[in-house]
Amino acid sequence: MSDYNHRLEQLPAEITSTIAKIDELKGQWTGGAVLSPQVLGRLKKSVLVTSTGASTRIEGAKLSDADVEKVMQGLNVKSFGERDTQEVKGYLELLNNVFDAWQTSKLSENMIKHWHKELLKYVAKDEAHRGKYKKQENKVHAVDQATGKPVAVLFDTTSPYLTPKVMSELVAWTNESLKNNKYHPLLIIGNFIVEFLKIHPFTDGNGRLSRVLTNFLLLQTGYQYTPYVSHEKLVEDNKADYYIALRRSQKTMSTKKEDITPWLNFFLEVVLEQSKMAVALLSGEETEKLLTAKQRAVLAHLEKVSEASPGEIAKETGIAQPTVRQALDKLMKLKKVERQGQGRSTTYRKL
Repeated sequence: MSDYNHRLEQLPAEITSTIAKIDELKGQWTGGAVLSPQVLGRLKKSVLVTSTGASTRIEGAKLSDADVEKVMQGLNVKSFGERDTQEVKGYLELLNNVFDAWQTSKLSENMIKHWHKELLKYVAKDEAHRGKYKKQENKVHAVDQATGKPVAVLFDTTSPYLTPKVMSELVAWTNESLKNNKYHPLLIIGNFIVEFLKIHPFTDGNGRLSRVLTNFLLLQTGYQYTPYVSHEKLVEDNKADYYIALRRSQKTMSTKKEDITPWLNFFLEVVLEQSKMAVALLSGEETEKLLTAKQRAVLAHLEKVSEASPGEIAKETGIAQPTVRQALDKLMKLKKVERQGQGRSTTYRKL
């Protein structure tokens, strides 16, 4: 069995410090989670939409959260490619099933293959390889968000002929490590995800599946606020850092000086922010404290001006215009802002 233990030994002090902060917040959630089932139900539904939109957009899909909500309601989304809609539907259903049934599932290769099949079950072009390990090389490329086309190789992946062996070893190590408590669960999860993405065991869908597996493993290790604050949205909001952390860590993997610290730092900072947002739900000021940093920046700008267009907000905040539009959609749902006018003359103002 592969020995990943050396990666998790002699880690920098800041990693231990971040984990301690996360677990302090985890304790606050566990001790203070008195939100009503109705509130939790609404939050979970919102997270399903937000997480699905974010996770699929990271991989190049174009659907906004409003479009994802239409898919959830069974409405057709005709303004985008059929594949985008198919991918959204698969992710939405799989994540919902994970949120509902994580307690009765156990990490295994069969489970991972089954979830891959479910993830892609609506995507016609993926029918031949659903639920099956890859048969051909699949290097990971950066994607141009404007065209959806690959622009550069980010990292090489495990050879197809080695994939069954290394996946078996990764799952066995992860289960054994979680069982014997040798390392903190967040370190074990972080190692599982970075190795899974290095292996890239399937022809397509690896990034999306890794994020579903992250939700599952966080739930299984006691981070029970996971369905109420979107992990995927925090990754999307920091996508450049996500790819940099992966690339820096994975360049060292399978060498004599493996170092996954860049990835662990990124992963743990996302979980820390997720934890802070979860605990903020308990304070009663839940709507504003559920906002991501970029959503808060958009709102803060609108507090300074009488009104502004998405382009003006993007220019003043340095946030990409598609992200500004998603933030405005969220802020309108929360009744923080209102839209004025239509078309190119559309502006927004704070309520």
